Amino acid sequence: MLRRLLQAVPTLLVIAVLNFCVIQLAPGDAADVLAGESGGATPEYMTQLRHRFGLDRSKFVQLAVYVKNVLGFDLGYSFRDGMPVRELILQRLGPTLLLMGTTIVFSIVLGVFLGLVAAAHVNTWRDNLLSVLSLLSYATPLFWVGLMLIGVFSLKLGWFPTSGMESVAAFYEGWDRVVDIAHHLVLPALTLSLFYMALYTRLMRAAMLEQWGMDYVTTARAKGLTERRIALRHVLRNAVLPVVTMAGVQIGALLGGSVVVETVFGWPGMGLLAFQSLFARDVNLLLGIFFVSACLVVVVNLLVDLVYFALDPRIEVR
Repeated sequence: MLRRLLQAVPTLLVIAVLNFCVIQLAPGDAADVLAGESGGATPEYMTQLRHRFGLDRSKFVQLAVYVKNVLGFDLGYSFRDGMPVRELILQRLGPTLLLMGTTIVFSIVLGVFLGLVAAAHVNTWRDNLLSVLSLLSYATPLFWVGLMLIGVFSLKLGWFPTSGMESVAAFYEGWDRVVDIAHHLVLPALTLSLFYMALYTRLMRAAMLEQWGMDYVTTARAKGLTERRIALRHVLRNAVLPVVTMAGVQIGALLGGSVVVETVFGWPGMGLLAFQSLFARDVNLLLGIFFVSACLVVVVNLLVDLVYFALDPRIEVR
């Protein structure tokens, strides 16, 4: 683990440099946004703004300062919110982790279960139905799913709130607040889970069918084990490995999807914060969000490797 963490340091530095270079390609800067919101500004005032934010320096100097700050865990200052980027991200990190964690657990558990059902009833109406539903879930845009769920379950039926993370005016505390947050979490987590659940269902089905043809399954049948015991005790453990691997790979895409879902549902996480900072040209905040997201991907992939080793002890740790 220590070796993997040390290898992650240069990776994160390269990601930080690439993020900085890509953002610099976008037109406009913070001074342009502030001047536009005030209805105009004199050239002298624009010069003062750029000097205040360090935008009058060369790109190489700005990059060097940014890398130096990152090495010192200083993500800069957000001119839009008037507070350090690190504190702002820490405030939004919790809701994003809650949404991501719920999505990962729900999509993997349900995807593995549905894939197991499809493989157990291959080429039957159950398999065909799950295949069609999986393809529909995989092909449907996230924002459209979110809007349809809001229209049906929030506006028409009134079962769930339309936006937000909790009922602020209710001032819930303790267990009542937990229930209220879970109530707000249902639709965003369901929207984000449908896409990945469809992917894991198809992957689990293919892995189960592949494992059924292995020699160890034939040996287990020769020992007199039932098909149910073979599936749950032997085949399932090996078939779930590709799903775990794909879950680690999809973490970056999950963060990208959370931007859309958090924007649709007004979920106060890093995705919504990134969307707002993009239009505000808050470069420091955007870079901070990208860097923290990269750290999350690295940490989650390390955890996935450990889970993979726990599921399959035959794998050597190198």
